[in-house]
Amino acid sequence: MTDLPNRADAEPPKPPAEPGRPAFNLRMITLAPEEADFLRRARIAHLATASADGTPHVVPVCFVFDGVHLFTAIDAKPKRVPRGDLRRLKNLRENPRVRVVVDHYEEDWSRLRFVLIAGRGDLVDAGPDWEHAWGLLREKYPQYRAMRELGSGPIIRIIPERVVGWQAGRDGAT
Repeated sequence: MTDLPNRADAEPPKPPAEPGRPAFNLRMITLAPEEADFLRRARIAHLATASADGTPHVVPVCFVFDGVHLFTAIDAKPKRVPRGDLRRLKNLRENPRVRVVVDHYEEDWSRLRFVLIAGRGDLVDAGPDWEHAWGLLREKYPQYRAMRELGSGPIIRIIPERVVGWQAGRDGAT
């Protein structure tokens, strides 16, 4: 298992504070090139959030990684509840701590791997990060290009604080 360190050689950037949200003290995460490539190529991840009392909630998500943040959309696909009432959004408002796991499974267990990201999530409704994220999502997923109405909702921006990567047959793993 590889526990990738925070990059300590640079002053951490600070995101602009959004109304009602504290600015997070960011530290840039250094990913091994193969882990960054794995994140860019992966088609699905699982996003875990937790309520204020710690009740976990996990959902599969489409996502993009721009080398610094992960972004996932709250798109216009049919939902069981109104978009603003989604459990993941309620949880983020109560508790910004998130986990994202991106994994690869095959019956040949020598090809298993995962990247686990621990960090903070916040909601982006407009502005440059929103436009950037939607542009990347449309580039990666043809469904968003074909049905533009899907790509008009808020974005969850995930700010990695810790990354753990594992690959079968590597670092003593079998």
